[in-house]
Amino acid sequence: MTLPPAPEPPDLRAAFRERGYVAGDALVTALRLVVALGKPLLLEGPAGVGKTEAAKTLAASLGTRLIRLQCYEGLDAQSALYEWNYARQLLHLRAAEAGGRPVTDADLYGPEFLMQRPLLEAIRQPAPPVLLIDEVDRADDAFEAFLLELLAEWQVTVPELGTLTATARPHVLLTSNRARELSDALRRRCLYLWVDYPSRAEELEIVRARLPGIDGALAGQVTRAVHALRELPLGKPPGVAETLDWATALVVLHRDWLDAEALELTLGAVLKLREDQLLARPLLEKIARR
Repeated sequence: MTLPPAPEPPDLRAAFRERGYVAGDALVTALRLVVALGKPLLLEGPAGVGKTEAAKTLAASLGTRLIRLQCYEGLDAQSALYEWNYARQLLHLRAAEAGGRPVTDADLYGPEFLMQRPLLEAIRQPAPPVLLIDEVDRADDAFEAFLLELLAEWQVTVPELGTLTATARPHVLLTSNRARELSDALRRRCLYLWVDYPSRAEELEIVRARLPGIDGALAGQVTRAVHALRELPLGKPPGVAETLDWATALVVLHRDWLDAEALELTLGAVLKLREDQLLARPLLEKIARR
């Protein structure tokens, strides 16, 4: 089916910045095309670089709903689409039997008993929502094949109700941390953007945007330390989310400098593996002494 294109989006760069998200040219352009062309966007990159946050911020910027489907191993189409409220159906059946009324399938499988899951909910919205299919690489090939049909037709079939068709095309963002390779068929249906760690200057700008009251020297020290950490062979390198958590923890503790004591108190905000903490401690202690 063909749905009409959405109107031109607002100035996304400014809208994102108002919400503390510093978006580069490539991301702003890709998101504009998502809205203007009605094409899904596949965002790939390391964990913690802001892929999921981009979808949340896009929904806020457009003034529309964010509907999120969190993918996981074993996720099937039924779980992502709908299920019937069996408890409510049973109560309805017992009430009908108590009243001596006959019950048909149509009585039990009406819209009032349908529990919408994210994908069905997204296509039944009166205005285009932002549909986030998060960590699609965690789902298996069968679910990925099902997505191909949904993204092409924007309709689903509920056997008891018939075919349900979207009235407004959702703005779709898919994210992947590359836990497995996605199919060529899915990639062909999407716009694509690799989202990498920001440069040190960009990350400093992000910290200042999200924490406007932070001391400038502390913000610079934190971003310098995080970028140094990413050069180490860590099991879980810190993403932008960890940078912000670390900076926030230091601000909450009223620290204006990352000294040895502050490092000891807040190391768990940036490094989440014991082995990584042991590996990085000499480097961080050297930065703290500066």
